[in-house]
Amino acid sequence: MPRRTEAIDDYSTAIPQIVLSSDSDFLDHLIPVLKDAANSRRTPALIQCLSRYSDEREADIERIGLTKHEEFLSSVNQLQGVREDTVALIGEILHLNQSIQTSTEKLVEQKGALVNTKAIRQNIADASDALKDSLRVLQAVNLAHDLIRRKRYYSALKSLEDLQNEHIVPILQNRYATQHRLADAIQKSIPASRKAISEAVMVDLNTWLFHIRRVSPLLGEFAFYQTEMRRARQKKRIDEQECLPNFKLNSAIELVCDESEEFDVLNNEQLEIDFTPLFEGLHIHDALNQSDRFKAEYAATRRQQKDLLIPASIDLLTEDESSLSSLLEEIAGFAILEKASMRKAPQLRTAIEVEELWESMCSSVIKLTNKALGEISNAEALLKIKGVIALFIQTMEGYGYSISSLDSFLLTLFDKYAELLKRRFSEDFQEIVSTDDYMPMAINSIAEFEKVLNISWYTHDQPIAQLSYPCVLPFSQMYPLCCIDIRNFLNQFYFFSDDQFQHSEIIDETLRQSLDELLTEKVCRSIVEKLSSQYLGQIVQILINLEHFEIACQELEQLLIRARSSTSAGGPLKLKATEEFRNHKKTAEKRIFELVNSKIDDLIDTAEYEWLISSPSPEPSSYMQTLTRYLSNIMNSTLLGLPREIKELIYFDALSHTSNKILALPLSTDVKHISGPAVANLAQDVKYLTEFVNSLENGQMLRENLDELQQTVNLLQSDNHDEFFDISIRNKKYGRVDALNGPVLLEKLTTNASQVPIRSAPLSSLSSRFGMMK
Repeated sequence: MPRRTEAIDDYSTAIPQIVLSSDSDFLDHLIPVLKDAANSRRTPALIQCLSRYSDEREADIERIGLTKHEEFLSSVNQLQGVREDTVALIGEILHLNQSIQTSTEKLVEQKGALVNTKAIRQNIADASDALKDSLRVLQAVNLAHDLIRRKRYYSALKSLEDLQNEHIVPILQNRYATQHRLADAIQKSIPASRKAISEAVMVDLNTWLFHIRRVSPLLGEFAFYQTEMRRARQKKRIDEQECLPNFKLNSAIELVCDESEEFDVLNNEQLEIDFTPLFEGLHIHDALNQSDRFKAEYAATRRQQKDLLIPASIDLLTEDESSLSSLLEEIAGFAILEKASMRKAPQLRTAIEVEELWESMCSSVIKLTNKALGEISNAEALLKIKGVIALFIQTMEGYGYSISSLDSFLLTLFDKYAELLKRRFSEDFQEIVSTDDYMPMAINSIAEFEKVLNISWYTHDQPIAQLSYPCVLPFSQMYPLCCIDIRNFLNQFYFFSDDQFQHSEIIDETLRQSLDELLTEKVCRSIVEKLSSQYLGQIVQILINLEHFEIACQELEQLLIRARSSTSAGGPLKLKATEEFRNHKKTAEKRIFELVNSKIDDLIDTAEYEWLISSPSPEPSSYMQTLTRYLSNIMNSTLLGLPREIKELIYFDALSHTSNKILALPLSTDVKHISGPAVANLAQDVKYLTEFVNSLENGQMLRENLDELQQTVNLLQSDNHDEFFDISIRNKKYGRVDALNGPVLLEKLTTNASQVPIRSAPLSSLSSRFGMMK
């Protein structure tokens, strides 16, 4: 292929146009040419063209000058001027060329700088856009952290989620994104931010838990107060409506009746518990998919708080913060908050977990109380403790908690209460019985008499207004004092029974057993021990007291039947003490018989009969007079307070014993013979005794005790002693005479002082004869 010749620009056509152009157009035409020449380094060609054009113009000018000299000269001058201008112009062109060349270099530099500047501007724009995007990401991060600082945790968590979904994930998915490293760093920081939110929520929750722990005692106090108010309202309703006594506190009827008095212990004028931190914590951890962890930490914290509120020991006798009441208030507040939390956030706690905490606290309370019960020796203090626990039970039963363990513990308290009551009243009864004067009780005024009637089971036949004072009651002072203690014992036993204690049948049975034990062992047995006394008046008073105690026991049986609850077994109720008093009445009667008969023995032993006396005495024996006077005195004084049937029985036994004792005098082995005057003296004494008995009330019946003695004396005074051996006659005249004693006495009978027996038949033959007759 032939080599191409380099094209040479031809300025011959351009130069005339440049020269002929006006001054303004001159440069416009010249600059592109110069620029082109400068760029292509063809400036010499341009100059050559300009020189040739100048030479051509000079030649034209010379030719014109030859022909037109003058014109030529002027033209020469003009040309000279043009030449000068051209030279100047060439200089300017050269200068301009140099300037253009310099400017072109600067322009190239500026264009390069411009290109660089445009790249930088693009980079700056890209960086600005990236920075704006980064700022939006950082603003979202800052917003999330600001929400955390302002405790708007859920909004912060939502902001972090939006940050991740709207900004971080798109950036990370775009591998060419300039914010990739920033997004990656923020992405890695999001778990830490979520953890910070979780920790901040737990801090708020722990603060809330600490707060509710502090207000738990106050909450429990409010709950107890409201239960007391409900008790008062229910009592008022029961007083007004007879159909309501069967409906206890927390029954459906009571709850319906009390609806208008509803009181929220969690939200009132004095206390308001905000559950927002709990809800927020649960909601946040649910959003973090950490619900199980949150529930576990919450449960652990509540268990720790439960352990902290249970002290190592309690003092049942104080009223300060270490008392049982304060502990129960704290537990009540704790348990009420647990129920409220479970009701407001069912997914937070299960009923089993709450019940486990409740049973644990109840078990701790029972152990602490049991441990401290050993220090209690006062039944009233124990009753107060029971009242606090019963209030606690009624309060918590209203919140749906199981009270079975506490209800069972009340039985333990009742056993302790019954033991303390029994111990105290046992001492009282023993003191009353031991310090009694065993004298009929004197009454000095109608007020005292009415008081005795009110406290004891004693009925007086005569109207009170007709009594004259001072007067004497049959029983001694111990009887009304014991009656007071019995009534107090009953009342204090039933003090333990209230709306909460559901074991009235146990109270009824324990009361019966305790009352039986006190009356039997501490009253009856102590009284019976006094029967060893040798003072008849004291024994008689004991018998009278036993009689009234028996009546009191019978009245107590009816009282206990009326007082026992509907849940107790029906049917009759018997006190063993009733039978004990009844049986020991017979013991006292026997003791009276013993003392009276002993006195009779002593008096009869003073009898100084001269069985072989030759002449009878004109007066009854002194011992007989003393004996009848003694029997009369005890009947009208010592035995006066006894019931009539007992007095008659004592008299009956005393006369029977007297008859036997007198009859034993002549039957004594020391008496060998009996004279007729001695029999007359004996008959005179028997007659005196018989007349005394006839003078008594029911003397006809009492005289039967003297029949044997009277018939024996008649036999000895009879002229025909053989009648005794004739069974038909003996049954009519001497039927009460002992079949063996009669022949003995007849054997001893003498006709004179020489001690010659009336009959010579030996005693053995008489006895055999009597046996044959039989």
